[in-house]
Amino acid sequence: MRPLTDEETTTMFEKLSKYIGENIKLLVDRPDGTFCFRLHDDRVYYMSEKILKLATNISRDKLVSVGTCFGKFTKTTKFRLHITALDFLAPYAKFKVWVKPGAEQSFLYGNHVLKSGLGRITENTNQYQGVVVYSMADVPLGFGVAAKSTQECRRVDPMAIVVFHQTDVGEFIRNEDTLT
Repeated sequence: MRPLTDEETTTMFEKLSKYIGENIKLLVDRPDGTFCFRLHDDRVYYMSEKILKLATNISRDKLVSVGTCFGKFTKTTKFRLHITALDFLAPYAKFKVWVKPGAEQSFLYGNHVLKSGLGRITENTNQYQGVVVYSMADVPLGFGVAAKSTQECRRVDPMAIVVFHQTDVGEFIRNEDTLT
């Protein structure tokens, strides 16, 4: 387990800023202590510095994971956000989308959100902006990318895609064999 390089940090923070903007500072400097990001086996983990100090007693080859997995770097050095980061990013999300109860199941099966399933959308959401997808009961369901801006969503036909699916909480069940 090692600290992220400057290039890795920049790549990861650019991805996180698509969803939470300048609120990234709130992830690191929290009132309950200082938290940090560490890389282990191409995966980025988010943990308190207390846990980090305890984890140094375990050898790298024996360490499976520590903290919360925020995502992983692909072989092309792109950063993919994991669903395990949802609980940490959802409170700080700048752009949100709420889906109707009938569209929740479709989204949780890995499908995009259609206009007919859109309940609400945050004002001034731009096209291709990262969004956190919520149920109408304000339960975070996953991440997506806005396919249309807020203004375009008002005029588009009901079968048009308004949010591209990125990841959702149903991923645990669909990919339980490959998730580590």
